[in-house]
Amino acid sequence: MIKIAVPDGEKTLNAIDSLAASGAKGFVICTPDPKLGPAIEAKARSYNLKVIAVDDQFVNAKGKPMESVPLVMMAATKIGERQGQELWKEMNKRGWQPGETAVMAITSDELDTARRRTSGSMDALKAAGFPEKQIYKVPTKSNDIPGAFDAANSMLVQHPEVTNWLIVGMNDNTVLGGVRATEGQGFKAPNVIGIGINGVDAVSELSKGQATGFYGSLLPSPDIHGYKSIQMLHDWVTKDVEPAKFTEVTDVVLITRDNFKTELEKKGLM
Repeated sequence: MIKIAVPDGEKTLNAIDSLAASGAKGFVICTPDPKLGPAIEAKARSYNLKVIAVDDQFVNAKGKPMESVPLVMMAATKIGERQGQELWKEMNKRGWQPGETAVMAITSDELDTARRRTSGSMDALKAAGFPEKQIYKVPTKSNDIPGAFDAANSMLVQHPEVTNWLIVGMNDNTVLGGVRATEGQGFKAPNVIGIGINGVDAVSELSKGQATGFYGSLLPSPDIHGYKSIQMLHDWVTKDVEPAKFTEVTDVVLITRDNFKTELEKKGLM
């Protein structure tokens, strides 16, 4: 078993040469750049190496997903749905009335994963009974705290009538940007519920002395992604069992101020 870090394109392709020279029969890769897909596949094929992609799907020269390479990734829509369900659950626990509550959905629809997560979340809220007319979408220029902060600010000034905000975003940082914007506009933590996706980027927020509007985060299972992909590669190499072209991983756990240390320790992330 050989482990190689591949921070950029050149090192990735050189690493495949090294793997072949070491006698490897195949490899699992989380690519640093999906556009390297055709080059990675061609290089693997030239050495007769089997390849499985994890988390980021390869794309071809036209930017279209490459379905020829087996992929193991987080189920974006299902994770989004879970985000919406958890927001609804916490909103009800706090006794919020839908009439005085709105959803701020910070979107990035040009990114497929982001679009599927935020759409899944909004669909789950609607399915639970949240009024569609009180779900406000605002696009962000970037999926980080500053980009989401700017997007959220532009949304908040348009809706002074809202007492309580639910914040939807594709990752921890977009939700954190939304939370920071609500703080800047005078909203207190008990009137804001933001649930991120990723978990690791939420640690410093959940560690704060005082609770903020960032209620929690959905922590995926990188251990399960790794286990499944290696198991599939092993069976492919030793038993000639070709893996499915797409394997979705749906295992996530909601981490909050109460349980984040325990859950991150379980996954070796703390």
